[in-house]
Amino acid sequence: MLRQVLIVDPEGDGMADLVEVMRRALPDSSEVLVVRETRELLRHLGGQDDRRLVIVHGELGDGEIDGLEVVRRVRRDDRYVPVVVTADRGDVGSADRAIAVGATDFLVRGGRLPDRVNTVLNKLRGLFAMIDRNRALDEQNAQLRLDVQARFQLVGRSPQLQAVLEQVQRVAKVPRPLLIVGERGTGKELVARAIHYSAGDSQRPIVTVNCAAFPEALLESELFGHERGAFTSADATRAGKFEIADGGTLFLDEIGNMALSFQRKILRVVEYGAFTRVGGHEELRSGARIIAATNRDLKAMIREGAFLNDLYDRLAFELIHVPPLREREGDIEMLAMHFLNQFAMEIPAFRGKLLSRRAVEVLEAYPFPGNVRELKNIIERAAYRDTTNEITPVDIGMLEAMSPAAMTGSFTEQIEALSRRLIEDAMKAAEGNKAQAARLLGLSYHQFRYYHAKYSAA
Repeated sequence: MLRQVLIVDPEGDGMADLVEVMRRALPDSSEVLVVRETRELLRHLGGQDDRRLVIVHGELGDGEIDGLEVVRRVRRDDRYVPVVVTADRGDVGSADRAIAVGATDFLVRGGRLPDRVNTVLNKLRGLFAMIDRNRALDEQNAQLRLDVQARFQLVGRSPQLQAVLEQVQRVAKVPRPLLIVGERGTGKELVARAIHYSAGDSQRPIVTVNCAAFPEALLESELFGHERGAFTSADATRAGKFEIADGGTLFLDEIGNMALSFQRKILRVVEYGAFTRVGGHEELRSGARIIAATNRDLKAMIREGAFLNDLYDRLAFELIHVPPLREREGDIEMLAMHFLNQFAMEIPAFRGKLLSRRAVEVLEAYPFPGNVRELKNIIERAAYRDTTNEITPVDIGMLEAMSPAAMTGSFTEQIEALSRRLIEDAMKAAEGNKAQAARLLGLSYHQFRYYHAKYSAA
């Protein structure tokens, strides 16, 4: 239930008609309060359980700054409170500008004001439920941030991820080689870093080498280093990654892409810590802990003769399997909010955006072949595409077309169902504005009217 309406009115009675309509529309337990200054308005905001609505005149603002600047300042202090910008007369451009700076809705005063106020209040009921859900997720993410030193951005509370974190804590202080396996984008490097930093002194080096990024000759120089004159461009002696990582951790990513001939060279270093620079004769030693990772099936490669069984045995003192996102029960929504918050911190223009319930449902129905990395990219693109403060399936894209829920019925029935959903979501994202909804879908206004009429009548 709405507890308080804060109407910014520098004159005190300039929006008396709106104040009166609000008081009639709300129960006696709801307060309608007129404030004259933005500073006074901000003092009223805050609190996790508040049910407040801010209304500001788009042109008048607080008498010193216009309404759009008032909205910006409110959003800097409170990303969730609903803010309605009102005007004596409205147009699509004014509404778009208000939404772009963080307004929740746009209200035109004048005739039929009671009906318009009731429409705004009805929208708030669903919005407050979404705000509560996002605030709860914010609290969960805040707790995760408190644990960031131990969890290293491994966000989630699923049993599958918790099992990985427990394994990390157990093996971190055991100085033996480790093998991390999992599909692309699951966060294998994050797990490696969590093991490294959980093992002790954070000042110890951690060095990463992507084995798939180098041909064999260059990989040998990259890992072992080379002596001056070892090859044409070797004009100085250069230390390799095994030397640089001495006393710390060497993370060999994509080790399944390493050539079989080079695996034999690596085997001795893994077992004894001994190696020789390219072009050199002196045997060097490295105390680096080796953590390897791959998204390939090494057991199958061993059977095919493409990976050394001995190297696998040396690396896999402990085998850590990082689960794909589709198997992490309940983590998608939390990760989506985490990435949305990160994106907003990086680019303040995207602050104040919320994930709609339908957007979350679409994400949770998608199999995510690219895993966590793909989810991060989807969320950032959706935040960029969104022209309101609520990310919908329209902003996310065509994921719904690939969800199990959409894959029922004949081809024609599936196309019809998807088209209907896109029209509904576009209308929701555009707050009922057909012209704006048409732009969201890349349709002409007349095309959109045709589909809207077709599916509304169905």
